[in-house]
Amino acid sequence: MNEQTSTKVLSVFNDDRPEIEHFDVLIVGAGISGIGSAARLVRDCPWASFAVLDALDGHGGTWRSNSFPGARSDSDMFTYAYNFKPWEGPPIARRDAILDYLNDVIGDYSLHEHIRYGHKVLRAVWSTTKSCWFASVRTANHDIVTIKANFLWMCQGYYRHLEGHIPAWPGLNDFRGDIIHPQRWPKDYAHTGKRIVVVGSGATAATLLPALAEEAEHVVQLQRSPSYYFASPNEYPLATQLRQLDIPKEWIHEILRQQLQKEHSMWVRHSLDNPEVAAREMLDGVREALGGTLPDDFIPRYKPWRQRVSMIPDGDFFNAINSGKADVVTGEIERLTESGILLKSGELLETDVIITATGFNINPFGDIEIARDGDLLDITETVTYRGLMFTDIPNLAWIAGYFRSASYTMRTELVGDLVTRLLNEMHEKDLKSVVPKLREEDQDMKFVPFLDTEEWRPGYVVRAGDTLPKSGNRDPWRHTQEYNADKAAFAVLEFATEPLVFE
Repeated sequence: MNEQTSTKVLSVFNDDRPEIEHFDVLIVGAGISGIGSAARLVRDCPWASFAVLDALDGHGGTWRSNSFPGARSDSDMFTYAYNFKPWEGPPIARRDAILDYLNDVIGDYSLHEHIRYGHKVLRAVWSTTKSCWFASVRTANHDIVTIKANFLWMCQGYYRHLEGHIPAWPGLNDFRGDIIHPQRWPKDYAHTGKRIVVVGSGATAATLLPALAEEAEHVVQLQRSPSYYFASPNEYPLATQLRQLDIPKEWIHEILRQQLQKEHSMWVRHSLDNPEVAAREMLDGVREALGGTLPDDFIPRYKPWRQRVSMIPDGDFFNAINSGKADVVTGEIERLTESGILLKSGELLETDVIITATGFNINPFGDIEIARDGDLLDITETVTYRGLMFTDIPNLAWIAGYFRSASYTMRTELVGDLVTRLLNEMHEKDLKSVVPKLREEDQDMKFVPFLDTEEWRPGYVVRAGDTLPKSGNRDPWRHTQEYNADKAAFAVLEFATEPLVFE
C-alpha cells in the first residue's frame, strides 16, 4: 500500500463529522440479491435503518446492464424469483419481465425511499474503535460523500457489470466492422441484414443466436468447444395445471419451487454420478431438436455439469439453425482480419459484426477497496466462512450464488435469512461486531480454491482463481455449492457454537 493510498484510507477512517449519515445496514447493489435482502430487512429487522446504493441508473443489476437482444433468465423463474413474491409468467422470462417483477417488489416493500441510484461505493473502511464502516461514495453528481454503517451487506454481484471479458486476439484493431460485448450493447443498435459472428458457447451465445437470426442476414456461433444444451417448451405442465385450479398463487409458487428444485438437484446428481448416461440423454435431446442428426459441433468434450447447461426455451436456438439462418462452427481463432475472423484451420469467417459472448470478469467486491483500521485488506488472504463472511473482516456479508445446484436467488434467500438472524441477535444482545476466526483445530486445515475447479471449470472461474478468497477443505470454511446441504445446516445453526467472535 503506497503512501497516497494510505492517506486516502485514513482520511475516510477518521471522517466523523456529525452530519454524516449513519445507518444500521448498508446494502451495496440493487439487483436480485440487493432487493431481496432489503425486503428481508423490512420484514425481519424492522428496527434497522438501512440504505441501498447502486452504481447504475436504475434497479436490476445484471438485468439492467445486460440489454442485448433476447436477454432472458437461464434459470427457471419459479426458483429464480423470490419465495415471498409469486412468479406468474413462463419458466424462462425476458429481461423486461424480470425488471418489472423486481420493480413490483420494490413497491411492495416501499424500498424506493431506501435505494439511491448512481451511487458507487469506492472504498469501505472498518473502524474498530467506532465499530462501524466508513464508506466513501461517488454520487450521480460526481460528489464524494461519506456514509457510516454498522453492517455492510455486499449484494453487488460477483462480476464487472459494464466490462466483459474479451480475449486479446491478434489483429483486434484490424477488424473494420463492429466489435460488441453483450454487457455493453449499444442502444438501438441496428443489426438487420448484417452478417454476424457470435464468439462463445454459453447461455449468452445461445440466447443471442436466435434473437439476432430473426433480422440478420446470417449468424454464426463460433465456439472453441461445444456445450451441453437442454431444450424444452417454455411452459411447465404442473404450473399450467395448478393455475387452472382455485389455488392461492402463493401456494402454487411454493409447490413449483420445491418441485423444480427437487428435479434440478436430482438431474445434477444424476449427471455427476452417471456422466456417460446423462451425456447420452442430453445429446439424444439435441439430436431430436436438430431433426435426427448430431454434428460434432454439438458433442461436448467434458462431462455434464462441469459447466452450466444452457436452457433452450421452445427450442429457439435449434430452430434458427434448422431454418438455415444460423450455423455453429467449432474452431480456434488465429487472428482477426479486416473482414472477419481467421481460424487456425485456415478458414476465414467473413462478417460485419463480431459479438464477444466470451464471458465476464469475476470481481468479488466490485472494485471496492476494503480496509480495516486504515490498512487495505487483501481478500485473497482471507478464508471464507460458509461462503458469505471472511476472516479478518468484521460485520460484512457477501452474496455469491450457486453456480450448479440451484438458482442464484435460492442462495440469496438462505444468506438473507441467516444474516437477518445474525443482525437480530446482535441487536438484542447489544453486540457491536462479529468476525469469523479460525480455531485452533483449523490451524492445520488444507486451503483450496474458493470454487472447486476440478468439478466446476467454466472459463470465468478458472481465470479468476487468484482473485478469490481462500476456502478450507471442510465446513464451515467453504462455499459448498450444495443448496440442500446449506439449507439443512443453516436451519439448525447456532451462532454461539460457530467460529464467530462477537464484541
